[in-house]
Amino acid sequence: MSDRVILHSDCNCFYASVEMLHRPELRHRPMAVGGDPEARHGIVLTANYMAKRSGVKTGMALWQARKVCPDIVFVPPNMDLYLRFSRMCSEIYSDYTDLIEPYGIDECWLDVTCSERLMGNGMGIAQEIRQRIKKELGITVSVGVSFNKIFAKLGSDYKKPDAITTIFREEYQTKAWNLPVSDLLYVGRSTNNKLATLGIKTIGELAKMEDRVLHSHLGKMGLVLKDFANGLDDSPVRLEHTHAPVKSIGNSTTTSRDLLNDEDVQIVFYLLAESVAARLRENGFQCKVVEISVRDNGLYHFSRQRKLDHVTNITSELAEVAFSIFKSNYTWEKPIRSLGLRGCDLVVGNVDEQLSLFVDIEYQDKLRKMDEAVDDIRRRFGYFSVQRGLMYCDKSLSSLDCKESHVVHPHSYF
Repeated sequence: MSDRVILHSDCNCFYASVEMLHRPELRHRPMAVGGDPEARHGIVLTANYMAKRSGVKTGMALWQARKVCPDIVFVPPNMDLYLRFSRMCSEIYSDYTDLIEPYGIDECWLDVTCSERLMGNGMGIAQEIRQRIKKELGITVSVGVSFNKIFAKLGSDYKKPDAITTIFREEYQTKAWNLPVSDLLYVGRSTNNKLATLGIKTIGELAKMEDRVLHSHLGKMGLVLKDFANGLDDSPVRLEHTHAPVKSIGNSTTTSRDLLNDEDVQIVFYLLAESVAARLRENGFQCKVVEISVRDNGLYHFSRQRKLDHVTNITSELAEVAFSIFKSNYTWEKPIRSLGLRGCDLVVGNVDEQLSLFVDIEYQDKLRKMDEAVDDIRRRFGYFSVQRGLMYCDKSLSSLDCKESHVVHPHSYF
């Protein structure tokens, strides 16, 4: 039986690349996406290669990035834009296979084994994908080509940017075994430290280590990692298009005044729900879980969540569930200073699901059409062109356009 042909496509410096495409004046300057440079807080989500060469790293605090690269330019994240580019990449991938498994917003595995008969070998398909994304989208990808997912991922990390690396069965020992063991998927900082205590620094050393030693220090995961190092990964690229490339989309706000009663809280949750639900609809997502966060004016903070009996991106459903969670968990010992709402466990909008007998499908459909009509009106005439009657109960609280004035925080699979 012949080997599978697995590709792993990784968009290079994805957020920064998309920003430079829309801000060409930044192409020849060190830049990073993330945080709020004016408030001096937040972290680097990604940086371009000029900034990386100066020592800027993902996860670094903005002030640290400025210290190692004084000329760096920070731009705030625009997640809706990045999700749009992620979808366009997926559309290109789908021309070659339906076996596509996202790994975050900017990476995907593709199984092109059955595509070789029509489209050429894996290397040729990878080259065509790389060229199309560069020409059609204006960004670059690095692609790994291998016989399993682990080494395909390793190949896409092997050489950047805009490169293709093969790690086939006959060459993985020469290409992969000399690499640091931390390059192997699922070897995080803690695992890397444990392996270091065993004298394991490279993937090859992990591949040759005795099973009993690995099991005694890392349990079953140690044996799994050894299998990966030896190319023994038969996990499939999943044939499904239900999981979203991000885990959640949420928004939070510190209110213009303290919230004193349930009506105040309900207004703010509707404002947040309009932002979150609109972005879910824009990106074709629905959520299975609603999560809220609450902070009072004494800085006491808590988060709670609730699993829904059906998926949704309907504004009123998100807001009412959030308010219900709040009512069950807060006793008004102090006024509220800030609220957050998040739709979690996202799926794509056309997912099949087992419907509950207690869900009114026709009513849901009416709510969804109403939301879509409101979205269209606001796109054409602005956010405040149409508002809910609840907002007129307090004009100061309802004067905020959460969708445009606040940063939405998607969580990737990482």
